[in-house]
Amino acid sequence: MERKLAFGEVLEAVDQLSLGEQETLIDVMQRRIIEQRRERLTQEIQEARKEFESGGCRPVTPDELMTEILL
Repeated sequence: MERKLAFGEVLEAVDQLSLGEQETLIDVMQRRIIEQRRERLTQEIQEARKEFESGGCRPVTPDELMTEILL
C-alpha cells in the first residue's frame, strides 16, 4: 500500500531541493494542473452533450439562462 505524504512533508522535501529544481518543480506542477483542468473540462463537455442528446436539457436564450441562474 502506497503511503501519501502530508502537505507539510512535501513542503519540507521541496525545501531540500536546489532553487533550480524548485523552479522546475513549479513548471511541472503548473503543466500537470493545466492538464487536469483540461481533462475535467473535457469530461464535463461530454456529460453535457450526453445530457443534451438524451433530452435532459434544452437550448435557451441568454436572458432565459440569466433568469434561471438568478432564481
